[in-house]
Amino acid sequence: MKKYLGFIFILICALNCNAQKLNTSQDSTKVFYDELFSIMENEYLYKDNVNWKEIEPKVRKNLKEYIDFNSSLEEVTTLFNLLNADHCKVYYNQNTYSGNFKTPTQKDFSEQWVKKYSTKPNFEVKVLDNEYGYILMPGIMFEDVSSKNIHKLSQPMYDEIYNIKSSKNIKGWIIDLRFNTGGNITPMLLALYDFLGDNDVWGVLDINKKKVTNVKLSKGKYINNSKKSSYIKPKGMLLDEAKVAIITNLATGSSGEVTALAFKGRKNVNFIGEKTNGKTTTNTLANLPFGAYMALTVGYDCDRNGNFYEQIIPDVKVSKQDNFENLLLDRNIQEAIKFISKGE
Repeated sequence: MKKYLGFIFILICALNCNAQKLNTSQDSTKVFYDELFSIMENEYLYKDNVNWKEIEPKVRKNLKEYIDFNSSLEEVTTLFNLLNADHCKVYYNQNTYSGNFKTPTQKDFSEQWVKKYSTKPNFEVKVLDNEYGYILMPGIMFEDVSSKNIHKLSQPMYDEIYNIKSSKNIKGWIIDLRFNTGGNITPMLLALYDFLGDNDVWGVLDINKKKVTNVKLSKGKYINNSKKSSYIKPKGMLLDEAKVAIITNLATGSSGEVTALAFKGRKNVNFIGEKTNGKTTTNTLANLPFGAYMALTVGYDCDRNGNFYEQIIPDVKVSKQDNFENLLLDRNIQEAIKFISKGE
């Protein structure tokens, strides 16, 4: 009899533990989605266009079907689909959750681009044909946005450009954004400070296309609405009047597009390649429970003059004529050199 009682006691304990675990998972899910909904309802760019009374109960009902918190994160996709939040993402434990929206496929790119992309290209600076500076600026995914750490990332990139500008007789520069799918805009623009100079470079518009944020560079500092967020230590002469060719394609998105539009309104610049991805809305990082965070869409990107672009359209269209094995045979590079050499 004692054995049976012992077994029953163990069984009851196990059931209680499972129930407690289930309650804990449900509690975690509720805490997480309470905060997610609060952020979206208060800060999402298109919040006033959303029927929250219809969408929130629908998502809450779906959440009851998930067995634990981790699996419940799949419902983020449903939420973002319903909100048409095509630029929002949630990050948790090395996983990314986003909506299901149409994105470019391999068929939209050349074999050369796909091959190069698979190598995860890094930032690169070199001289082409002894006369043209070439900068490959890929996307920079950088979570630690402290001023000190951004400086540590930006300064070496800036210095690589400086080493070439100070030692070579460069006729003009080519900035290649074909692999810039986004990330943190601050180190990108600080690295390119010499080409942008002491100017307003971009900004943020609200839902009514009114400018609410102005970003400028000044003496190597990145200044957002009068607040310095990071810096580089500039050296030598500025290149803000040098000829610059910007190369883009369908992969150029988000902060890659901001990098391109930062050159809108600048003299002596030409845009070459294909139209960009169309993620020209502004994202900010928002913290969520349990160490998760999200990229939250809060505005429209604009150039230094307050102009918004759904996509960056090139001045010279070049499609799928890439050559990363020999850049001088790349049609985009050839058009860039033609622009730089014009009028000599």
